[in-house]
Amino acid sequence: MRVLRFPAILAVLLSVAGLVHAQQITRIAVVDLNRVIAAYSKDAGPYRDFELKKSQIQTEIDRMGEEIKRLQSQKVDAEKGGDRQGALRIDADIYKKTEFLKDYVRTKQSELEDQARKLTASSPFVQSVYKMIQQIAETEGYSLVLNLKSSDSVMSSVLWYSPMIDITDKVIQILIGNAQ
Repeated sequence: MRVLRFPAILAVLLSVAGLVHAQQITRIAVVDLNRVIAAYSKDAGPYRDFELKKSQIQTEIDRMGEEIKRLQSQKVDAEKGGDRQGALRIDADIYKKTEFLKDYVRTKQSELEDQARKLTASSPFVQSVYKMIQQIAETEGYSLVLNLKSSDSVMSSVLWYSPMIDITDKVIQILIGNAQ
């Protein structure tokens, strides 16, 4: 008889452990900050300026990257054509442009981080958006909220999400409600 009790107790303990583990599931939400700003844009000027600057910097980085790719293609053509001196000259140019690009990215990233800190600390609009996101996340039990889209990249860092976790409309509704 005792042998039969042990499996039953073990089954109950495993069920309880499973319930405790199930309660620890992390809930994640996404919000499209660009859509929030578009819907509630009367105080969003500094944020839009920041996004524009990010976009302009990314465009310049892309342009420099394309120039380096073009030079790499020219180097390959020079090597195929037997022009060793030309290939070396192009290689030196590629090196200089690559180093410049690295410095440019490092400098601009630092500038953007500084501007983002100032924007977050000083802009009442941005602070209110973040407070609304925090309030919704805490009220609805989200552990993490991700920005769905970024205007400075072609692809979002979010590869898949359920529309059920998108709180963009709630953020917009609360912002509009607070403004009235």
